[in-house]
Amino acid sequence: MIVEHYFEDYAVGSERRSFGRTITETDFVVHAGHTGDFFPHHMDAEWCATQDFGQRIAHGTMVFAIGIGLTATTINPHAMSYGYDRLRFLKPVHIGDTLTTITRIAEKRDHPKRAGHGIVVEAVEMVNQRAEAVLVCEHLYLVTRRPAG
Repeated sequence: MIVEHYFEDYAVGSERRSFGRTITETDFVVHAGHTGDFFPHHMDAEWCATQDFGQRIAHGTMVFAIGIGLTATTINPHAMSYGYDRLRFLKPVHIGDTLTTITRIAEKRDHPKRAGHGIVVEAVEMVNQRAEAVLVCEHLYLVTRRPAG
């Protein structure tokens, strides 16, 4: 879906919530193949059973990628991702956990060098099926200002 929002159209405090996505063993295997990260924490169920955490832990980069992907429901031709700040992994994610991503417009500010653009900061929180936050970050958007006239 295409939604046209200029910088001025974003409202601080507005929220959206994604649908849920259950993490599978296939997710672990595919992500390990893409990244080359085959550490036993992610791939060796028997070894993990001997550790304090007891079971395989999802790759943090996978949790981030899936959680951000859940928010990709619209295309705004006036905005583009400018990056991510303050990324933190708060709790482990395991096979069978269901993730939902909640976003809230936290801030709007001028771009220091581009008068025709602003920066919109979206607070991102990924939660599991128990409503426990597993990952948080800030998503920065570079957004065109509404043309004068």
